[in-house]
Amino acid sequence: MPTKSGKLSLMATTRTLSQRLAHDWFPVAVVLLAVVLAWYGAAWGMNAQGAIERVLDEEAGYTQRELFEATMTMERPLVPAPHQVAADFYESLTEWPIDSPRNLMYHVAVTGQSTLLGFVMGTALGLLLSVLIVHSRTLDKALLPWIVASQTVPVLAIAPIVLVVLGSLGFSGTAPKAFIAMYLCFFPVTVAMVQGLRSPQKIETEMMYTYAASRWQALWLLRLPAALPFLFPALRVGVAAGLVGAMVAELPTGAQAGLGARLLTGSYYGQTTQIWSALVMSALLGLALTGIVAGVERWVLRSRGVK
Repeated sequence: MPTKSGKLSLMATTRTLSQRLAHDWFPVAVVLLAVVLAWYGAAWGMNAQGAIERVLDEEAGYTQRELFEATMTMERPLVPAPHQVAADFYESLTEWPIDSPRNLMYHVAVTGQSTLLGFVMGTALGLLLSVLIVHSRTLDKALLPWIVASQTVPVLAIAPIVLVVLGSLGFSGTAPKAFIAMYLCFFPVTVAMVQGLRSPQKIETEMMYTYAASRWQALWLLRLPAALPFLFPALRVGVAAGLVGAMVAELPTGAQAGLGARLLTGSYYGQTTQIWSALVMSALLGLALTGIVAGVERWVLRSRGVK
């Protein structure tokens, strides 16, 4: 039987946990509520004219309530209401097999595969370039300006070129889309790691030279640990950018699978609700990927004794 002090300790722990949850999630809930209300207002305003022309009888007259109900239940609205998107989202996930093109999870798997492959390649490329730039003044002057300039080219312009070139070389399917994702991933990793690898103080680098450490030993024991706080924020940005790149790469090819293809199909047939449900799913996928990176960051920093 728990003692009185044990009960008080449990109550204090429960109160602390509830306060922490309220502190963390209350702002999120307030913003989400504001977004949903603004979304309903936009749906009402944007769909009103279409509802008057296609649903209501303007000559017979109508009330504002009837207009509101019509804008919220249109078959092909200009801006679908949140409950319409939620219904399409639920129907897609529950009424079709997971390997069916009508199921959003099927498209999530296709786009997620390209995103993760491009993210891994982009991270590896960014790490390699940052190490080369930090250890070579010539490469610093020669590579870094071109790396920055590469991001001034819109991905919508470069994606068709890359896909055609890779297709002529025999690459198809996931590889071309992963390459576009890599193109957007490597830049934040490169820039952040260059700054991170240069972050150790001069006295720390001189101490490594005092112990006759080689460049690779200094890199592994000093520079890379010092760069970890710079790396993980860049990885969160990189994986989100890679998702955008993978979806964009699905557009010019007329792909049959992937969230980008889902958006394209919805635009072809005027299925605005399908478009919005695919957008919501892409946002959830982006949150999941960045959440995984954040979880790895917490695990790595905790293992190094950083709270």
